[in-house]
Amino acid sequence: MKRRDFLGAALCAVSTPALAITPKERPRILAFRHLHTDERIAVAYRIGDHYQRGALEGLNHFFRDFRTGDTTAIDPKLLDFLYDIKVALGDPDARYDVLSAYRSPRTNQMLRAKSGGVARNSLHLTGQALDVRFPDLPTRRIRDTAITLARGGVGFYPRSDFVHLDTGRVRRWGS
Repeated sequence: MKRRDFLGAALCAVSTPALAITPKERPRILAFRHLHTDERIAVAYRIGDHYQRGALEGLNHFFRDFRTGDTTAIDPKLLDFLYDIKVALGDPDARYDVLSAYRSPRTNQMLRAKSGGVARNSLHLTGQALDVRFPDLPTRRIRDTAITLARGGVGFYPRSDFVHLDTGRVRRWGS
């Protein structure tokens, strides 16, 4: 083998895998609009098996209790659940509208006093739940996809037009 052929083969063997990005290594990007603050964020929260610390910190702030400004760490499994839902729906660029994210104990208690449908130990208190919808997709499609994935709780609220998603035990409620 000539030196030129050897170097070419060696370069191909080394560079081709290094340049190819496998689906597992692609960035997982999520986009959100918070309906109470009208803030928007799009972030690559995970690349391969690695969650991106800065992105998670940005999402923790974005999902803060908008009434008090309090924050908590959002469960990365919840982000994976949201990502897998939008991919399963065939729209990897979809943007979620957020109705409710983290709730401080004070906010949760206030909401409980106003409504019988707010759980005392809501997973919103621990950063494990979001209430969402897509601007251009029926919420029942989110519900059906989330139920199929069987990753946690799925609550369907057709009158208010949102789906509750959480990383608690697998269960479902609503129509």
